Amino acid sequence: MPSNLPSPDAATPRREPQFVRVAETQREPLRFFLDGQEVTALHGDTLLTAVLMQQRRVRESEFSGAPRAGFCLIGACQDCWMRTEDGLRLRACSTLVAEGMRVVTRLATGVATVTNGDAQ
Repeated sequence: MPSNLPSPDAATPRREPQFVRVAETQREPLRFFLDGQEVTALHGDTLLTAVLMQQRRVRESEFSGAPRAGFCLIGACQDCWMRTEDGLRLRACSTLVAEGMRVVTRLATGVATVTNGDAQ
């Protein structure tokens, strides 16, 4: 059974997908940026789907550094929170990916961000 603890190369997420698309392949493609790298998704994809079509995690835990890939997939568990490059928090399972969206799998250390007027 694979460990959920960070590996020595945890800083570089593996670029093999967690999800494989088997249906709805005819929707129009769009581009977005994942950790600064341009990737593609399809219109109507949630951010969770779009990211997991690219790699095996949506973020790293801010507490342990362990990879997180969502849990409940319905917006109840708080496990799929991601951030945009400018620090806005998004729930990956219920946010539709948008053309040109820029998201990161981990926040730079020592950087305060503002969400709804509160520093975090």
